[in-house]
Amino acid sequence: MLFSPLTLGSLELPNRVIMAPLTRVRSGEAGIPGDIVVEHYRQRASLGLIVSEGTYPSHAGQGFPGQPGLVEDEQLAGWKRVTDAVHADGGRIIAQVMHAGRVSHPDINGGYEVVAPSAIAINGTTRTSTGKVPYPVPHALTAEDLPGIIDEFVTASRKAIDVAGFDGVELHGANGYLLHQFLSPAANRREDSYGGSPENRARFVVDVVTAVAAEVGADKVGLRISPAHNIQDALETDADDVHATYTALVRSIAPLKLAYLSVLHAEPTGGLVQDLRQTFGGPFLVNSGFGVITNREEAIAILEDGVGDAVVVGRPAIANPDLARRWRDNLPENQPNPATFYGLGAEGYTDYPFYDTTAATA
Repeated sequence: MLFSPLTLGSLELPNRVIMAPLTRVRSGEAGIPGDIVVEHYRQRASLGLIVSEGTYPSHAGQGFPGQPGLVEDEQLAGWKRVTDAVHADGGRIIAQVMHAGRVSHPDINGGYEVVAPSAIAINGTTRTSTGKVPYPVPHALTAEDLPGIIDEFVTASRKAIDVAGFDGVELHGANGYLLHQFLSPAANRREDSYGGSPENRARFVVDVVTAVAAEVGADKVGLRISPAHNIQDALETDADDVHATYTALVRSIAPLKLAYLSVLHAEPTGGLVQDLRQTFGGPFLVNSGFGVITNREEAIAILEDGVGDAVVVGRPAIANPDLARRWRDNLPENQPNPATFYGLGAEGYTDYPFYDTTAATA
């Protein structure tokens, strides 16, 4: 079943092995995807679907040095080279639209004000091009600010499809970034209609998803969430609150008939994730978490046991550009090298070899 076709909205996938959005910071100071980014994604075109690394919809939304954007014409042109290369090799690729929110710093985003649902800094440091610095206290977005942020997501999504040539977009509601910050009671201390109750904390994510779906078509939009992932201080430690918050979110977006919902969670077979699947009622992508590397056997089991409709994988896709073939034919795999995940060049990015049948049988 892992190697059978799958329909996700407007997309027809040849297999159900999905490349996770993977931050690799190879796009330089200007956030323009270059030759090695083109080659990296082209190499992985045989996967059922590629989800790009998180791309910022506005300069204030940039979270890392070297992160690509969807703002400037040069960035969009760089991405068009990527999507053209993937499509030429028969692949499908969507853009993950990611606003970092408070997971940023003016030294990273070009001096723009760092924003968040509440004026609460992350306890820790971030790496800039000149070294580590403490996270700043962000500007708490006012009710008057929020339509502008929604428009950033909408505009970036439209440009991703119409200008950069992506097949769709995935809105990043996970891993402690801006949308997730609204969901988390630790990051969102608002007292207006976007804070407090689970329904209120889910409201901004619902508004963003609804607006983007209206602009580009729900069949070209997915949402990624990571309930109770508890990173970057977007803490969600009360199980009942987590269930209520994410149920409110998913129940509100289910009528939109999105292309898919992608859930990152360490226990995809558990009650929370499976309840969300039932509530969503549409194509459901499973990513089993950061703690362990998803292997072939687990991926097959997820599909055969009906846990999800496709499997989202990260590190195996980094190390094996031909992962779909290796898993289909049960071939040996390259092992990922974490020391090169966030480098600046081709090492650990475009130099992982394809499986060589000739060498293996010689």
